[in-house]
Amino acid sequence: MKKNQLTLWIFIAMFLGTGVGYFVNRNYNADTIKTFSNNINLLTVIFLRLVQMIIAPLVFCTLVVGISKLGDIKTVGRVGGKSLLWFVSASLVSLLLGLVLVNIFKPGYGIDISVGDTFGASELMDKTQDFSIRKFVEHVFPKSLVEAMANNEILQIVLFSVFFGVAATALQDYAKPVIRGLDAASHIVLKMVGYVMNFAPLGVFGAIAASVASKGFKIFSFYGPFLMYFMLGIILLWALLLGVGYLILKNRIKGLLKRIAQPLLIAFSTTSSEAVFPKLTEELERFGCKDKIVAFVLPLGYSFNLDGSMMYMTFASLTIAQANHIELDLGTQLTMLMVLMLTSKGIAGVPRASLVVVLAICSMFKIPPEGIALILPIDHICDMFRSMTNVVGNALATCAVSKWEGALNHSHHENKVET
Repeated sequence: MKKNQLTLWIFIAMFLGTGVGYFVNRNYNADTIKTFSNNINLLTVIFLRLVQMIIAPLVFCTLVVGISKLGDIKTVGRVGGKSLLWFVSASLVSLLLGLVLVNIFKPGYGIDISVGDTFGASELMDKTQDFSIRKFVEHVFPKSLVEAMANNEILQIVLFSVFFGVAATALQDYAKPVIRGLDAASHIVLKMVGYVMNFAPLGVFGAIAASVASKGFKIFSFYGPFLMYFMLGIILLWALLLGVGYLILKNRIKGLLKRIAQPLLIAFSTTSSEAVFPKLTEELERFGCKDKIVAFVLPLGYSFNLDGSMMYMTFASLTIAQANHIELDLGTQLTMLMVLMLTSKGIAGVPRASLVVVLAICSMFKIPPEGIALILPIDHICDMFRSMTNVVGNALATCAVSKWEGALNHSHHENKVET
């Protein structure tokens, strides 16, 4: 299903779910409403389980392939180090910004999802967030990859993938057939993501119908504050990124923004930062970045430096926790932030990648993930701004590394002006 069609169907599902839910809410008694909510929400359960089904193979394949593409760490050398320094710093700032905004404004408390009866998520709730050092260690270090995949223990899968990827890189040519196989497998899984997302309208219909039937129209008071605080986060993130960009590029920051204006517009309208990759490469070279730097830094950025998506991941995950009245202490939130830092790597190109990661993180931290289905109707709007922000972040990263390497020339246009 094409992306615009899917968005249209999600909106149709939202309106239909609202109508059906409101009709049930007004015309039936409490017992009937509860039975209806439980039954209709099975649609959401199906959708969420389908998404959870592909998380483990997706993380494993993409992360191993991503690490192997880094090549021999010695040959990557200076440029790789500088790029990763930028990526890690920008990612942490983006994740922290989402965390701070949610803790200040608390958008999740505007909605009340009844946890026990709407999703049947009691199995997720047994050990909410009582993290001890021992439990944390058990969450991180797998005793079996199969067990980790069966239980969707993302951190354990990440750790195994890192060891596997580094070992494959060390073996070089000997491991190439395996890496090619995993690369092919990752493309197959990405195709599956596209198929699974076609079930999103059913998930939205089930969640909205169940929620409106139980709560009435007050469920929708959530969308305004959620979108408003998310937009505030995007504005602050742009201000931070462009501020740092100005410190590095000085007055040339204006020229860069003019150069990438078209890629930004395409990313905004298609909700895909990947769609503008070829055009962005071309414009950055025209701006004056050396082609070898662009060819190295930009693909890495698409795997490791999705600033807008990062900010959204902490924002959405913690909002869903608030909506379920789950109090996460600061230590747990920071643990979540570090997990997001790892699990968000290497999933560029996944349709609605942020939602897949948010769902994974909700499962790991025992947060009932049905809130995802309630966020879906406005996710398209959020995705437009996320995608633009991802493009700005990667363009700035490429220019910054070029400047640090002494490989940033005047653009073609500036050369003409000088002559």
